[in-house]
Amino acid sequence: MMTTQQSTASASARTMRRRVVTASFVGTAIEWYDFYLYGTASALIFNALFFTDADPLLGTIAAFGTFAAGFLARPIGGIVFGHFGDRIGRKRMLVISLIGMGLATFLIGLLPTYQQIGVWAPVLLVALRLLQGFCVGGEWGGAVLMSVEHERPERRGLAGSWTQAGSPAGLVLSTIAFGLAQLMPAEQFNAWGWRLPFLFSAVLVVVGLVIRLRIVESPEFRNVEATGRTSSLPILDAIKRHPLNILLTIAMCLAPFVNFYLFATFILTWATTELGFERGIVLVIVAIAGAIELITTPLAALLSDIVGRRKVFLTGAVLLALYAYPFFLINEAAQSELVLALTSVVGLSLIHPLMYGPMATLFAELFSPEVRYSGASLGYQIGAIFGGGFAPMILTALLATGLGASVSIPPYIIIVSVLTFVAVWFATRPGRKWEAEPLPDDERIAA
Repeated sequence: MMTTQQSTASASARTMRRRVVTASFVGTAIEWYDFYLYGTASALIFNALFFTDADPLLGTIAAFGTFAAGFLARPIGGIVFGHFGDRIGRKRMLVISLIGMGLATFLIGLLPTYQQIGVWAPVLLVALRLLQGFCVGGEWGGAVLMSVEHERPERRGLAGSWTQAGSPAGLVLSTIAFGLAQLMPAEQFNAWGWRLPFLFSAVLVVVGLVIRLRIVESPEFRNVEATGRTSSLPILDAIKRHPLNILLTIAMCLAPFVNFYLFATFILTWATTELGFERGIVLVIVAIAGAIELITTPLAALLSDIVGRRKVFLTGAVLLALYAYPFFLINEAAQSELVLALTSVVGLSLIHPLMYGPMATLFAELFSPEVRYSGASLGYQIGAIFGGGFAPMILTALLATGLGASVSIPPYIIIVSVLTFVAVWFATRPGRKWEAEPLPDDERIAA
């Protein structure tokens, strides 16, 4: 029978779990707001502001190139933040990453354009984009581990999904912010209105910091510290202990990231230039699909707690491959905003969550606690480069071939889906998952 002290500890642990999940969701949503805001601006306006000597489509490719630069910095951020997150704790790294991301985004809102300072404009833009990538590279691992390590094993899929849900939440916020800014006259928007969503980041960061400063370190990391198992070089130890798991996490990222950036970023270019739709309409479609994914991502993760990560993740990879041709063929034939909205909801709100929802917890389960931040972050962020960082640029380059989207793009989507399917198949085989050791009595009661 549970004693009063145990009952109080259990209630306190439940309160902290809710607080940690909230902090992870809100903080991650803010960081992804910053990150996706850049992607939206790259698709719609940065080609004219920072790459004005280029042909419009080539300027968009150049803008997406700077978008990719942020992804190149993400593994470095994952390594640096992972090192200190495995040595001194997850919470401190989350605070630092949020401040750094907010500062970079705020400064982008103050940048002079190409017409004002010439080539220095894209140079400074790339530098700030690299800082964004560095910070978001450290954010994901810490937020996921705080949520997962505070939760009971049978509920960890759902717990980890709230960090994942921060991604579509950030997408919705950034899309709405950019859409509202576009309501002003075009001349004012192009002159200074585009800066407002970037400057607004400062307000969101303050909110995120207030929430994150109220959480405590995860029980599993405290156990690592208490037992003296803290690694002096966690990234090297992660590579030595879990080399195959790191490679598998990289491959598992490909399809989910290509899926997301197809419907969240590239669609803004394709639908406006090839289908002839208004930018505002496409932004509304992306926002609606992202808002629905806020619900479907936790549901997919909860399903993975019930039937297993493997079945849910593999189903998503198969459906993405099967959907590659129909999505483009249907929209090219229909030329309808309503059809684009419905097909985007299927791709972003229904198929993507099946992979993205269980991903965080699956990655965390592949590494031991003393190197988990480093190992999971390294695999995730390198995978993000190949799956997400280059995706809008590759998709735009394929579109630029003139073969038509329905001919040039689906083979690329199918290839990444197959690679992810194979990786998930091996990652979820018996023996790959790291089995947790029992926590000390006081930690077990609190959990």
